[in-house]
Amino acid sequence: MSHRETAFYVICRKYRPHLLMVFVQVAVTLLYQKIEASFSKGMNLHVFVTYRHALGGIVVLPFAYFLERKSRPKMTVAMFMELFLLSLLGVSLTLNMYFASLKYTSPSFVTSMVNTISALTFIIAVALRLEAVDVKNPRGVAKIFGTLLSLAGALTMTLYKGHAIPNLKAAPVLITAQSAHPNWIKGSILTVASCISWSVFYIMQAFTVKKYPAQLSLTAWINCIGAVQSAVFAVIVEHKLHAWFITSRIELYCILYAGIISCGLSIFVQLWATDQKGPVFVTMFNLLGTVLVSVLAYLVMGEQLHMGSILGGVIVIIGLYLLLWGKETDQDYKSRQLSSSAHEQNESRTQIATSGQTEKLSSEQGSVAKDGIL
Repeated sequence: MSHRETAFYVICRKYRPHLLMVFVQVAVTLLYQKIEASFSKGMNLHVFVTYRHALGGIVVLPFAYFLERKSRPKMTVAMFMELFLLSLLGVSLTLNMYFASLKYTSPSFVTSMVNTISALTFIIAVALRLEAVDVKNPRGVAKIFGTLLSLAGALTMTLYKGHAIPNLKAAPVLITAQSAHPNWIKGSILTVASCISWSVFYIMQAFTVKKYPAQLSLTAWINCIGAVQSAVFAVIVEHKLHAWFITSRIELYCILYAGIISCGLSIFVQLWATDQKGPVFVTMFNLLGTVLVSVLAYLVMGEQLHMGSILGGVIVIIGLYLLLWGKETDQDYKSRQLSSSAHEQNESRTQIATSGQTEKLSSEQGSVAKDGIL
């Protein structure tokens, strides 16, 4: 392997969590538009949540069973109850509210509001000491300022319109009038509630993944339990049997895509990234999703794009860069400290061993000299 290939491999390995989280956001962005089109065809959102997580659990289960057969911890009653609560916060409760809000508002609005998750998660993580912040250090200042700047950018995209950029003459996909958004107040309340429960989910996830360090198995458990919870809820609120039927190709494609990519692969990547970098790192990439959704809505869906969205998107990216810089330099600093501490301990042990050997040698020499005199 050449020096250039080695350097490329090292860079890819170092920034693997970043690249994977960008992939997750791209995948979720594509999902938004499929969901919007599926809802316009009359797909029931509660049934959709049930189907997608049931499929996600089925897809991940064989991998979890065979690949983590030896490393998977034993399931206890306490751990199952924790996973039940985790699934409730991350799947059935949160997603049902979230997709309901998408039905009443728009993808751009929902993804903009989702950016508050990063700020809420950051505050909770600092309070629980999952995230270290030193306001006297540039690293800590970068984390705080980056979070606030990204949140300001998301709010700019939501609240400030500015001049409109002309629509594309022929958008590849057009949503029909059935997807009109009649109740913004109800949608906003549902969005805020889902953001709060999602923040708690990310924090709780950081603790759970430490107790149960088998990400594939966790992904399968969360999907399966969440699907059962959502199915019970869907049966309670939806009494019509035909709501469970898939009546169009776009609904089928949406469920397959969401189950395999969003519920299977994306949840696994998020669990792994949470274990590697912490919950704040994972939620900060939601901010990138806002920018991607706005761009895709303009290019593909034919939605109008405003200068406020462009300005807010630039601010979001700058804030995200500052936060990631702060976390990376902070992690490098901690790694150097641990390395220095380990080096000092090794030196101390070496000195103690050398001193012991010297004392032993001196004692032996003294004994030999004494025997010679006698």
